[in-house]
Amino acid sequence: MKKFFLSVLCLGLIVTSCKKNDDDPVIEEEIETPEEETPVVVDIEVQNFFWQTLNLYYFWQGDVPDLADDRFDTQTAYEEYLTENNDPVALLENKLLFSEDRFTFYSDDYTELVNGSAGISKSNGLQFGLGRITDTDEVFGFVEYVIKNSDASGKDIKRGDLFIGVDGQTLYSNRENPADNNLDLLFGENDTYSLNMAEIVDGGISPNDKKVTLTKSEGLVEDPIHVSNVITSGDRKIGYLMYNQFVAGSEDALNAVFADFTAQGVNDLVLDLRYNPGGRGSTAAVLASLIKGTTTSDLLFRTIYNAKLQAQFDSSSTDNFFVSTTGSSDGNSNAALNTLNLSKVYIIATEASASASELVMVGLEPYINVVHIGGTTVGKNQGSVLFVDDPEGGNVYAADRVDNINPNVQWGLQPIISRVENSAGFSDYVDGLVPDIELPEDITDLGVLGNANEPLLARAIQEITGNGAKRNFEVLIPANVVSSSKLYNPRNTTLLLNNSIPIGKIPVAEKK
Repeated sequence: MKKFFLSVLCLGLIVTSCKKNDDDPVIEEEIETPEEETPVVVDIEVQNFFWQTLNLYYFWQGDVPDLADDRFDTQTAYEEYLTENNDPVALLENKLLFSEDRFTFYSDDYTELVNGSAGISKSNGLQFGLGRITDTDEVFGFVEYVIKNSDASGKDIKRGDLFIGVDGQTLYSNRENPADNNLDLLFGENDTYSLNMAEIVDGGISPNDKKVTLTKSEGLVEDPIHVSNVITSGDRKIGYLMYNQFVAGSEDALNAVFADFTAQGVNDLVLDLRYNPGGRGSTAAVLASLIKGTTTSDLLFRTIYNAKLQAQFDSSSTDNFFVSTTGSSDGNSNAALNTLNLSKVYIIATEASASASELVMVGLEPYINVVHIGGTTVGKNQGSVLFVDDPEGGNVYAADRVDNINPNVQWGLQPIISRVENSAGFSDYVDGLVPDIELPEDITDLGVLGNANEPLLARAIQEITGNGAKRNFEVLIPANVVSSSKLYNPRNTTLLLNNSIPIGKIPVAEKK
């Protein structure tokens, strides 16, 4: 009988000499049963894919006993372990993931994860936050923005609108209380639902009679550049960019925005990442370089892997520098960057800003003055890569290798594989980045994004111009965000290290 061999994962981008042969891992294991009973066959392919991937790449591999290289004395013991843990999700969540891991995620359809990283989703186009109503378990929703050309864009709903229920059911949020229902109502299987709208009455949130029915559709593509414009205030030309996801392939478009900024003589920049949960590290490098400059010898960030991998890499494999072009991958033209060469940047970031957004802020800080306006960010100093069951490719997903993915295992696993630090060695922001100027969004006055009177942008302009006497930034009802349409799922708060798995040969554990 063919066997699953312990720790013989061919490393694809890492190992340079893996070949397929007739002794490839078996896809099923027969359990001995009494002669009068029909033998039970247990499929352990998914379990094998999870274990092999995490044993090699997982950042906390050395902290999880069941992932230890010497966990199994024999091949039989390994196969019995996989067979006993016949629920792959239970195996993953209960035995293979580290207790402090907040951001590893997975799907039984890897294409869902591929589309998510490209800004493609099943959505009605409504992006919203969920805030707590005073000290109760009840929550309200507030519209952050509406994606262009979506179902919501054709309905009577806009930024600043409030809702407190779905299909007549009041929204609750309490992780320790079964009454928590917002995940099922807003993010569940129902593609169509009606929002029960609300309004501000006497300083509180009260329902009204309005309902808005929305329907999700497959394949909605969001333009990550939501707003870009130039604001003139006194003698200052202020560029404003709201960027909502670090999507591969958006680098040329970002460069075009900065070309417009330079053409209009912009001398200050407000970068709005308040709703940006992260994305590609390589895209973050382009954006940071558009702001600070294109000195490619300056280190932007360094990736730190688990001890088994880190021992094999030198700085040329782990150091990520500022860049001078948009790159040539993902349809980009490898154009020279239209950098602003700034010594100071104003960044709006909130409790909905994570991962690559935080990386831009942290990566820039050793070189220029970063003025953070808004709230404390999520705190994700970790990177991940999408893995699929493709042993000859090291299980690393590659678009040109989809025909090599095991047809019996279409799962995608996106575990944390690294920690990131800036050029000064700073990486301690798991509790989030604290703002220099704290200003929560006020649901009584969310304003129009990109308009100079929108409160957070207005506060940045005030800081730029030094004119502090004209505006009172008192917050009447803070958002008190507990979740959002982007933060409810950890797969959205990603730092994708698409170019950060070094090439070289990594020794694997010997079969016992």
